Parts: sequence; C-alpha cells; structure tokens
Amino acid sequence: MAFSQLSGDEQGVILGQLRNALEPRLVMYFSSASKELRALLPPAVQQQLRADYEEATALCVKVGMRDCRELREARQVEWGEKGLSPTDLVTLAKLGSVLPALEGLSLTERSGSAGPDGVQRLAEALVAGSLPAVVYLIISCMHVGDEGASALAAALDRGALPQLKGLTLIDGAIGNAALAALAPALRRRPALEYLDLTDNPFGDEGLAALVAPPPPAGTPPPPAGGLKKLVVLDFSYAKVNDAGCATLVATLDSSALPALEEIELEGIPASVEAIGALRAALRKAG
Repeated sequence: MAFSQLSGDEQGVILGQLRNALEPRLVMYFSSASKELRALLPPAVQQQLRADYEEATALCVKVGMRDCRELREARQVEWGEKGLSPTDLVTLAKLGSVLPALEGLSLTERSGSAGPDGVQRLAEALVAGSLPAVVYLIISCMHVGDEGASALAAALDRGALPQLKGLTLIDGAIGNAALAALAPALRRRPALEYLDLTDNPFGDEGLAALVAPPPPAGTPPPPAGGLKKLVVLDFSYAKVNDAGCATLVATLDSSALPALEEIELEGIPASVEAIGALRAALRKAG
C-alpha cells in the first residue's frame, strides 16, 4: 500500500516510529523518498528532532559513551555517580521508546545531583511502552519520596516498563505514604519477582500496604495480581517492627505470596521473636 493511501493517523504512527532521537537521519532518509512524509516534517519538526538528538548526544558523552549508537544497542546500562541532573533523567526517559535492546537499567547518584525531584521527573516522562525490554530497574541513593513514588506508580499503570520483573529502590526516602502510593501499581504487575526496598524509612503501615491483607468488609478489593510471582522481598534497614512482621506472617499463612522464597530484613527494629516467627512462617510456606 502506498504511503499516500494511509490515513493521517497511520502516517503519524509511522512518523513517530521513524523519529528516533538517537538516529535522526533515518526519518530524513525516508522523507527524501516520500513527499507525503516530507509534508509531515516541517522545519519546526526537523528543528525539534535536531534538538532531541543534541540532548541525547550530550547525555551519552556525559556518561562516557562513545556515541548514541552505543546507547541504542546497549542491553545493560549501569550509570553510577555520573552527576545526572533532573534534566538528564528526563532526557533518558524520553529515549525510553527507542531503546528496544535495553534489558537492565541501573542508576546510582550519591552526590545528590539528581535533586529531590529527579526520580519524579524521570517517571513522569515515561510514556506507555517506554523501556519495552527492561527486566530490572535499579534506582539507588536517589530521592524518591511521596511524589516520586506516585509518579513511578502512574508510569507503571500507563504501561511503561511492560516486562519489569525486578525493581530495586535503595535509600530513596520511601516512607509509609510513598510505599502505600506505589504498592497498588506493584501489585498490578503479576510478573514481578524481585523487590528490593533496602534502607528506606517505611514501617509497619507501608509493609501492610504492600502485602495487602484482606480489606475489612465493605471496602473495595485489593488490586489484582497480588505479587503472586514474588520470589525475593528485601526490606533491610527499614523501620518495620513486630506488627509488620505479624502482618507478613499472616500473609504467608494465607498463601497470598505463594512464590516467596527469600525475605531480607537485616537491621529492622523488630524483636528477635517476631523475626523468628516470620522466618518460621516462610519455611512453612515453602
């Protein structure tokens, strides 16, 4: 079928697939052979594509990559202490739809360069289908907080990271409210196998929101999915006490976490007895 016979929406979809900020020449090559496609690329659009490419190139240079091709073909990206700013994180998110090979993404910034809203802005810029092949996401030593957790939940719910199986959020200032905001979206990801929330200040309430015990009569049911494939749960150095351990024991006893094999809880303030009861429940469930 000729390009001219396609509807305007169909032409726009094709243009969107060709407008790759990591490889802008592609759409220019195609447009040179199609006057209909050229019509969809007015000077303003070409200028924006050029600006997007320059942003992507600057990011690649900043993190030590040779060029945009290296990022486009990368299967694993581990950027630690690269001085990533909120703007850099937005640029990365905008590239999410043109990184089809990327399976693992790890971001660590102890310097604080990402600021208090870097993770929030990263999540807000992720659209449906962003990072389509990413299986694990690690965000370490970067502020998440309530706003970042809510933004990440919204990104997951609109279809970003569709293949996600492992999520690590270390030292992200995730308290009870933040985990409560994120938990429903995680529970709607039935393929999730690994969840690491080490060194975050949530306590019993946050853990309860995550494992979602049966709600009181007359309240809406919890989200579908329910972490049925979760194998590893790590909340070391959180503020979980005896009540949180008891909630998790009850959840294990009810077979609500049938795949869970490992719980990491080093450094939590719960009593030895409560931790022992939790470990016994895990062995029994297994």
